[in-house]
Amino acid sequence: MDTIIKDAKTRMEKSIDNLRGELSKVRTGKATTAILDGIKVDYYGTSTPLKQLGNVTVLDVHTLAITPWDKTVISSVEKAIMVADLGLNPISDGTNIKVPIPPLTEERRKDFVKLTRKFGEDTKVAIRNIRRDANEHLKKAEKDKKMTEDELKKAEDIIQKATNEHIGIVDDILKHKEKEIMEV
Repeated sequence: MDTIIKDAKTRMEKSIDNLRGELSKVRTGKATTAILDGIKVDYYGTSTPLKQLGNVTVLDVHTLAITPWDKTVISSVEKAIMVADLGLNPISDGTNIKVPIPPLTEERRKDFVKLTRKFGEDTKVAIRNIRRDANEHLKKAEKDKKMTEDELKKAEDIIQKATNEHIGIVDDILKHKEKEIMEV
């Protein structure tokens, strides 16, 4: 019983960690290196994450800087950023790339809020699926006489409390991210 509950809680935590990772890639109008995390660059025929090709740093609130270790990859990095459809236009000086982060329009902010809500809803669905799986395992254990009906009820209550707690965490994360996105 304890292993089923512990496994469910661990999986719920992983779902929330995944949500945080997805939301870190959503633009808020401020420069953050996480914006470029999902970008892959064609490097000698291999799709390579941008982070592995150079230093990505925040110059100021509205500018990112990329310093590739291999200067021959600069044009490929610029192309990858433009193809990523993030609304960013990189500027190269031959050795470094600057990526100005334009301010978000009201419409774009609303689109990002919708996107974050979709990520949040997907995470809530994942958490509820974890609850369902855990409850099925518990019922199977009770059916196999590995636990009593009272223990099953107690375990289901624990799983439900964990589910409610994790969904509350998702709501808090979303509220914070939406506020960050709508901040001008």
